[in-house]
Amino acid sequence: MKLLLLPLGLFAVAANATLCESGRRQSPIDITATQKRPLPALVFDYATAPLKIADDGHTVRVRFGKGSVLRIGGERYSLQQFHFHTPAGDRVGGEEFPMVAHLLHKSASGQLLAVAVLFRTGAENPLLARLLPRIPAHADGDHLIPGSTVDPRELLPAARGYYRYSGSVTAPPCTEGVDWIVLKQPLQISAAQLASYRQRFADNARAVQPLNGRVVLESP
Repeated sequence: MKLLLLPLGLFAVAANATLCESGRRQSPIDITATQKRPLPALVFDYATAPLKIADDGHTVRVRFGKGSVLRIGGERYSLQQFHFHTPAGDRVGGEEFPMVAHLLHKSASGQLLAVAVLFRTGAENPLLARLLPRIPAHADGDHLIPGSTVDPRELLPAARGYYRYSGSVTAPPCTEGVDWIVLKQPLQISAAQLASYRQRFADNARAVQPLNGRVVLESP
């Protein structure tokens, strides 16, 4: 009997596809039932940074070095980057939001934590008004824009109530074990801004995934 040996690269692709299809703790989800708990406050110790922006082929991405930190209880997470998806992916009570910002963080031990900021259509968003014209013309890596800065605090709503659940990254390899924080209060984006973004990037949000018994915690 002959054994079929797959090249390592093909095996990795097959393994990743299997996790995306069969993983039990996948993101995004529809938040329909929660357990309210006295969860620790989110302390966003963010700072203005030089604007390092890229078209990554799927969305606009802004990277950060050291200096912006999220503290949750005794845990400390450094902001790595933020990017956008249309539509949002995560839903609340079945509501689909037109856009989301994902702010990705990492702890010193390597734990990934994603903060999702939802958008509804409404007023023009000041941060996006500055970012959209600066998206590089091609998907050719990061561009450091001379004399331009970005303040990630502009992506945070005034209210800091949140949902928290254990999920995954939302694109292959769909790695699980990612902590997700979904802020309750949405920001606004104008219809014109949303149309401008969608002219450049196709909708790329992943479909909602089964909870498979997971509990979604909700802060007061």
